[in-house]
Amino acid sequence: MFSGSIPALVTPFDAQGDFVESAYRDLVEWQIAEGSSALVPCGTTGEAATLTKDEQFAIVRVCVDQARGRVPVIAGAGSNDTRVAVANLIAAKEAGADAALMVPPYYNRPSQEGIFQHFAALAPHAPLPIVLYNVPGRTVTDIQPATLARIVTAFPTVFVAVKDASGVLQRVSEHRALVGADFCQLSGNDDMALGYNATGGVGCISVSANVAPRLCADFQAACAAGDYAKARDLNDRLFALHVALFTDASPGPVKYAMTKVRPGFPDGLRLPMTWPSEASRAAVDAGLAQAGLV
Repeated sequence: MFSGSIPALVTPFDAQGDFVESAYRDLVEWQIAEGSSALVPCGTTGEAATLTKDEQFAIVRVCVDQARGRVPVIAGAGSNDTRVAVANLIAAKEAGADAALMVPPYYNRPSQEGIFQHFAALAPHAPLPIVLYNVPGRTVTDIQPATLARIVTAFPTVFVAVKDASGVLQRVSEHRALVGADFCQLSGNDDMALGYNATGGVGCISVSANVAPRLCADFQAACAAGDYAKARDLNDRLFALHVALFTDASPGPVKYAMTKVRPGFPDGLRLPMTWPSEASRAAVDAGLAQAGLV
């Protein structure tokens, strides 16, 4: 259902921490013009954890309105409370999103059975297709391949894809063996996207695409065409940037990078997120230079 380069959009805030709608609309427009194949508002990179529910789905609505159906919108909508997650799915649908990105419950640390039951409880109420988002480094909850297969097999029309940020490359092959080669697998790690695609992935929900949308789209197109020589060249060009954007707490480094490639882009962050360190900014500068973006 989804493929290619899909930016996990940053949310522009001013110095007071207020949402800057005009900058967000400009960002959406730029992303579409540069070849991004879908958009993810209010994910981790969009600082969803610092947004109220009303703010979150108002921002999703702005993204949908600006995209005007030209690319799909996958709204971040997860929660560690199953009942809240159900309400978020409904809110995402009402905001006009095409799908929802849902993490397993974080902090609670449910068992694999608890993870399955969480998603099983969402399925009857899901007004949108769901992209499972496995990011154990943040949630401390890992959707094991057997559990993913159980979820997808039980509800195949609801759970249509996975964003896999587990960092375990063999998961692509394990998922293919368990749920079939046609199940949509998207990398959640820019620095692993080359290997991920080579083993069966079809795209990346990307942080780097915020600042390098054309290069990331070209990289994904080369992978899809089987032109791995070109894909490797583009990956080499982007790799230092991929790494640099995580040299301090995200999304601090990517917001700094945005001010370099989009002069005037609002540089506000909401606490507890802070501006990246001097060393991180230097790494970002070097990554942007290597990519030819500055």
